[in-house]
Amino acid sequence: MQLFSIFGNPVAHSKSPLMHNSVFKKCNYNACYTRTHLLDGSKLKETFFKLGLSGANVTVPHKEAAYQACDEVRGFAKSIGVVNTLINENGRLIGYNTDADGFLYSIKEFGKIKNVLILGAGGTAKALATKFLQNNIETTILNRSFNRLHYFKELGCEATTWNDFKSIHYTLVINTTSAGLNDNELPAPNELLDTILQNTDFVADAIYGKITPFLQKAKDYNLTYKDGADMLLGQGVLANELFVSYSIEKEEIQKAMQKSFLL
Repeated sequence: MQLFSIFGNPVAHSKSPLMHNSVFKKCNYNACYTRTHLLDGSKLKETFFKLGLSGANVTVPHKEAAYQACDEVRGFAKSIGVVNTLINENGRLIGYNTDADGFLYSIKEFGKIKNVLILGAGGTAKALATKFLQNNIETTILNRSFNRLHYFKELGCEATTWNDFKSIHYTLVINTTSAGLNDNELPAPNELLDTILQNTDFVADAIYGKITPFLQKAKDYNLTYKDGADMLLGQGVLANELFVSYSIEKEEIQKAMQKSFLL
């Protein structure tokens, strides 16, 4: 039996085991998927092989550490330095990123996106910003501090801190921070979010399974919003294809995963 896991901190809330195990069970694939609470990202590679894993997903805050842990990085992950999917290929750790394509899948219903404001400057923000720019979507990053903004400026984004931000109208505003995951925090000061939410068409949060304080504010403004469930589904389908070496049809994976969201 092959063993897979998700690494994160926190990780107890993760729906990934339910999603992937649903596929393995429905498609009679001999594998099991678990959670691994990892405090220190530098121990990721050591822990991966100690557990005897065939593959893994990586969530906050370890996606950049996962990139560093890899023996080889392939595809989109190479251009962003962020890995969310790991494969054990003959004892070598191979890294991929399925986040960005998963997110694009999740926002199809919003139609044509002209410009985007991303709250936060971590691994998920890097993946989304790069993918948006590749699709000719104007992208702005808003973060508490300057520390992480250089990367985004080099990429071609507008990048600003809370203190310097000047709001314009956005098609979509996305929270990629962990604010609201296990607390009642907002991803930016309340007054600043009020200004932003009065100037957007759609709102999304990478956090799934709950109405975060950020999404509650969007709801209060009668905005169309969505949590990260569809993003999770989209990236999960792509990750599972890698886990099973494309031996199961994508449509079968998606069907089984969608059913797991009803459990």
